[in-house]
Amino acid sequence: MASFLGIDVSSRSLDGWVRPQAVRIAVSNNPAGFEELERTLRKFSIKRILLEATGGYERDVLRFLQDAGYKVIRVNPARARKFADSMGVKAKTDAIDAEVLAHYAEVIPDQPTLQISPDRALLRELLMQRDRLVQQRDDDRRRLKQAQSLVVANFLKANLQHFRSQIRLVEQEINQQAAKLNDERIARLTQVKGIGMVTAGKLVALLPEIGRVESREIASLVGVAPFNHDSGKSLGKRSITGGRLEVRRTLYMALLVAVKYNPALKARYEALRGRGKLAKVALVACMRTFIVRLNAMIKTGTPWRDLILPQPAGTTQVEKAA
Repeated sequence: MASFLGIDVSSRSLDGWVRPQAVRIAVSNNPAGFEELERTLRKFSIKRILLEATGGYERDVLRFLQDAGYKVIRVNPARARKFADSMGVKAKTDAIDAEVLAHYAEVIPDQPTLQISPDRALLRELLMQRDRLVQQRDDDRRRLKQAQSLVVANFLKANLQHFRSQIRLVEQEINQQAAKLNDERIARLTQVKGIGMVTAGKLVALLPEIGRVESREIASLVGVAPFNHDSGKSLGKRSITGGRLEVRRTLYMALLVAVKYNPALKARYEALRGRGKLAKVALVACMRTFIVRLNAMIKTGTPWRDLILPQPAGTTQVEKAA
């Protein structure tokens, strides 16, 4: 009999539920707990394991279970909560959440899962650290403009100097780790104007599916694919929703540069603006074109210059978004 496991993850513990046997498993969120969990799972024929993304607390157990040969799916907590609401489950405890996740694991459509190597995990962590340093630097830049005293201003200037130094150091580590990863996709991405090593590293680390899925799926993963909102005779406005925020933010910043230097992207943006589209709507349309072309470039091995094609006249669904 096929079994399904849901795991509710916290910083210290893992609460599991095996369905349909209705067996609860409670272990600590550390290597000893992982070993205990794996020994218990040997009693069952586990077809699929589902857990939530919980700010990184799930990464170690996810990697451990994948290395042990289990199919593990990580989902957004909002999706799990909506599933619980749809099943009429209003109460929330660790045990209840695990039971809901096990039920979700049973009914969720099967999907491929990508195993994250230690080298790729380190690159991702370095990129996140750079983002934190940049955020702290920008915060202190704003505080410096509002500083009332020379003493506070000097502290802030010292902080800025420290952050700039740390950003340079972490960028060196990012470059070294990207080279160590030896991922051809990074080299291909950096050939595109607007994409540097940091952006390429983010796209590969945070969007490992790039170059491995179809255009519609890659746009949906990023959150720039328009979805229908129709019912009966009513045709709703297409809009984007969901997706990976950090990837979308990275793609947006890269597009701001690419749209200046890539003639086709620039022409597309200007044409949309000329038809009265708001700047953000035009950028979203270009973002979808950008990520779809990047995905195709990597998937087919075609140079970037051969991928950008003249855009047809008329308004596409993506241009109706937002």
